Amino acid sequence: MWLPHPCYDPEAHFKIGRIHLPVAPLCNIRCGYCIRAINRDLDLPGMTREVIRPDEAIRRVKKAITLDPRIQIAAVAGHGDPLANAATIETFALVDRHFPGMKKCLSTNGLALPDRLPDLKRVNIDYLTVTLNTVDPEIGKDIYVRVSWRGRIYHGPEAAQILLDHQLEGIYQASRAGIFVKINTVFIPGINSDCVVDVARTARDAGACIMNIMPLIPAGIFSDTPAPTPEELKAARARCLPVIRQWYLCKQCRADAVGVPGEEMGKPVQEEACPYTYSHYTDSCAAFNH
Repeated sequence: MWLPHPCYDPEAHFKIGRIHLPVAPLCNIRCGYCIRAINRDLDLPGMTREVIRPDEAIRRVKKAITLDPRIQIAAVAGHGDPLANAATIETFALVDRHFPGMKKCLSTNGLALPDRLPDLKRVNIDYLTVTLNTVDPEIGKDIYVRVSWRGRIYHGPEAAQILLDHQLEGIYQASRAGIFVKINTVFIPGINSDCVVDVARTARDAGACIMNIMPLIPAGIFSDTPAPTPEELKAARARCLPVIRQWYLCKQCRADAVGVPGEEMGKPVQEEACPYTYSHYTDSCAAFNH
């Protein structure tokens, strides 16, 4: 029985808390829109006040659940890629030991996912989010600056293809291992805006249960690219909804976020009401996996 998750279940979004543990500073790819930084003020993905050790992460979890028992999810979401950092698995192993009732969640670009899946199973990961921005390497070359894989640096379509192959294999394996898989897709106008349905269909066929289409935050090589309008996001989600369930409440959280996300100020709830309940998600995934 899945415990509802505030980033997967609309009914839990305003009721259940999570804590992001920033133990993973290293990244194995370079996304054109990503800025990772130690920063106390900017409320952006990839930002954290500090990088902490696994033992400090456990102290932080203990303090958080003492202050707010609604926190039921321990997560690692960066500020690099969690699977490029040994500290991630060490942290989850400690969470498993010290807080056996707490659910565990991880966000990744998916490059190392097939190789690290045995570790994720060993530490009992419950939820997995994979950022899947395109299924076309010719588009991917315009999104990813480089990919570092087994001691080599790749660029262009070759890099995008290596990443895509590992993402899809990882989603496939993770879903069949009983892990609840969501994909994040950063909507970049003029780059991948015309292929979101292809992404939705491919992710669904690989075993993902939910898709979260997130607006580009102009940064990096996309600093001069306008963020998508609410109308563009709404249209993209509507096109993908017949293919795979859509998530409407993402706040694009920091790597050290903590609390009930629906209570956090500063970022409004997306303009669309989510038409589904938690049971819709679990039922659709159960049907697929059987």
